[in-house]
Amino acid sequence: MSTRNNAPVLIISLVATLALLGGGGWWLAKQIGIGFVSTTSSTTPNASLPSSNVSTETNSAQNNPTPGNGTGNSLAGRLSIGDKSLIAETIAPAKQQAIASIQAGDYGTAVSQLESYLQQNRNDPEALIYLNNARIGTQSVPTIAVAVPAATAVNSAQEILRGVAQAQNEINLAGGLNGRPLKVMVVSDDNDPAIASQLADSLVQDASVVGVIGHFGSSTSLEAAQVYEQGQLVMISPTSTSVRISEAGSYIFRTVPSDRFTASALSRHLVNQMGIQNAALYYNAESDYSQSLKNEFTTALYADGGQIVTEGNVTDSGFNASASIADAIQRGAEAIVLATNTATLDQAIQLIAANNQRLAVLGGDSLYNPQLLQAGNRLADGMVVAVPWVLLSNPQASFAQASRQQWGGDVNWRTAMAYDGAIALADAIRQNPTRNGVQQALADPGFRVEGATGTVQFLPSGDRNQAMQLVTVSPGTRSGYGYDFVPE
Repeated sequence: MSTRNNAPVLIISLVATLALLGGGGWWLAKQIGIGFVSTTSSTTPNASLPSSNVSTETNSAQNNPTPGNGTGNSLAGRLSIGDKSLIAETIAPAKQQAIASIQAGDYGTAVSQLESYLQQNRNDPEALIYLNNARIGTQSVPTIAVAVPAATAVNSAQEILRGVAQAQNEINLAGGLNGRPLKVMVVSDDNDPAIASQLADSLVQDASVVGVIGHFGSSTSLEAAQVYEQGQLVMISPTSTSVRISEAGSYIFRTVPSDRFTASALSRHLVNQMGIQNAALYYNAESDYSQSLKNEFTTALYADGGQIVTEGNVTDSGFNASASIADAIQRGAEAIVLATNTATLDQAIQLIAANNQRLAVLGGDSLYNPQLLQAGNRLADGMVVAVPWVLLSNPQASFAQASRQQWGGDVNWRTAMAYDGAIALADAIRQNPTRNGVQQALADPGFRVEGATGTVQFLPSGDRNQAMQLVTVSPGTRSGYGYDFVPE
């Protein structure tokens, strides 16, 4: 990493950028379609972007906890197979008309309306799910639920919904599961553990639901998992990485690798590839994800012959990025490792700025975020981030091409992991459409299904047996910010 002498100017510029992000970040995210494909009505894909403006592991509800478009706080208002939109953004009149048709039981009209709407709004996954559900009408068919923070983390929710919607669409177009189409219920949980627990209980009580894709953050998944385990309803999380989920029970699975894989990938790269042994580690003590990654990385680094020379909780009231970096350097740190979540993305960017390219920088999947490219810019050049999957590693793969055709742009790892979860759940339903049958199929050592990211199979713990991939922040044009995340 090269030394820069213009740190004061760059840091002042960064502060100004962060101020602009604070006021206009939400608007910008909506306009550029964070998450690779736009969430607006445009059919033209925007420049490929790596992630949403909310981390995989944001651990509490954000802002107004009310689900989208005035559905209220009742549990019934958080569940939909097409009778309401749960996404917290303005509903296009054409989509609203289709929803009204579904409410009236006029499924034929709803199908025509949604098909017409999707011709102009191809990247709306909720609408594609509702189209497939409307085609099913009142038939009694297997139903899976997908739990997302639809009102509080719209872009992340859309990313997950795209994976499930694409899987449902492909399955139904191919004739369904043993000749029966698959229905999908959308669930809005605000990424709030208490709300998720109540919704999980509702899903357990709904005999038509044979499996759940979700939840989003680790804290939320851990709370809901207790209910699913007791109610014997399978849950497959596409995004929760805490190692504690490995012990959540025999009905709990995930398609995203645990933090143990992330920590191992980062530690080995640091020690074996970069020749660095001494690191400063930063985390958010209020985040289950962040604590998990911190602990796993510490263990991995010591096992690889390195050491943590200092730790920093970025949510401490007296936390100061510049002073902390200066102290880390004095203690002999050669790298900083960011185990922070997106709730503390600003602090992570402050640390990158204060570092000013003096120490190597590595981070977990929550740093795979366009805001880091925008605000960190050249100060983040060379930063290494671990992610479960990256499209650029194999852009000609069948899923990469199919998803681009479906959505009009590139998708990110959350979509791929959600797709894998839905494909795995569907294959288990095909084998045995009962709740216990689904669990037994997924837990079978011989279970295998080809997904977006390769073969999906589960360890006895319910974990996905898959390594993480590393990307580096490098100059590029895909994001529109001058820097991209490029596979190692």
